[in-house]
Amino acid sequence: MRRKSLVNALVLLTVSVIVLICCAAICEAKWPKTSSDGQKTNSKLKVDVGNSSEGYFMAAVTSKNKHKMKLRVEKGGETLTYDLNSSGKFEVFPFQLGSGKYEISLWENVSGKKFSAAGKISVNVKLKREDGAFLYPNQYVNYGKNDPVVGMSLKVCRDKEGKDAYAAIKKYITENFRYDYVKAATIKPSILPDIETCFTKKTGVCQDLSAVMVAMLRVQGIPARLVIGYADKIYHAWVVCEVNGKKVLFDPTAAVSKSKNAANYSVERYY
Repeated sequence: MRRKSLVNALVLLTVSVIVLICCAAICEAKWPKTSSDGQKTNSKLKVDVGNSSEGYFMAAVTSKNKHKMKLRVEKGGETLTYDLNSSGKFEVFPFQLGSGKYEISLWENVSGKKFSAAGKISVNVKLKREDGAFLYPNQYVNYGKNDPVVGMSLKVCRDKEGKDAYAAIKKYITENFRYDYVKAATIKPSILPDIETCFTKKTGVCQDLSAVMVAMLRVQGIPARLVIGYADKIYHAWVVCEVNGKKVLFDPTAAVSKSKNAANYSVERYY
């Protein structure tokens, strides 16, 4: 009986250590959450800026409708435009333009290609860290706590951090994914990256591959951007992350297709 008790104790200790290791790894990942006192409403627009210092906000329409909605985010002369769902459910968006005053406005499709202003909210953002927006999931880099991509990030980066974690994720992407030429030839404009399908099928276009890698990096607490712009003269998406204080550019599409990186990468926007 004494020996059995000792064995059980050792098993329990082992399990506890494993749980602690996993918890430590998961703690690197950051997850958006609603706030109790940061929600603002104007006309048909509702936003939650209670966690703006972390680098993100949430937006939704005040009530479900059938119209197409656009969300416009402006700061210092720069403008980013998103499609916003009409379900009334919050979506997460980054304050990727740094600290300062943002204007968040909602535009409703009223007929044809005509949109009408449907709400506007201003917010002064003071970020805790200027790269905070690149540590959380958002509409373009969309993943959840229980998604397989999160579990794989924890698996391939076990006992690794910084440049070693980056190297492990880079290796995993390069060795396990391929470029989807069929999707590339048929994809429609304004389609968001699809992390779930890309991860499951191990194939996707440039924005899918980049979003998967960015998600895996963010889970490890590595600030990472999904960048969209031009690789030479081709409209493209790639990854820029910060590893041990240095910005690193990685092109998953070039890596999985065993081709050379573009000579020049020109940034249009990033998430």
